[in-house]
Amino acid sequence: MKSTIYAAVAAASLIALTGCASMDRQTAGTLGGAAIGGVAGGAVGGTGGAILGAGAGAVIGNQATKK
Repeated sequence: MKSTIYAAVAAASLIALTGCASMDRQTAGTLGGAAIGGVAGGAVGGTGGAILGAGAGAVIGNQATKK
């Protein structure tokens, strides 16, 4: 339960950072994807799932926002 709360707090922090004006669209997509993937992976597979989900989410978010 605690790991889910920590993951949610981390995700909220990363999502808040995506609004920074100095970030380009692809960087924001990468961070947002990592946050969402980490939370989803943590909910399904605990700590290991959070790590794998964050990695996969970062790649998907990065590729989805390519020009």
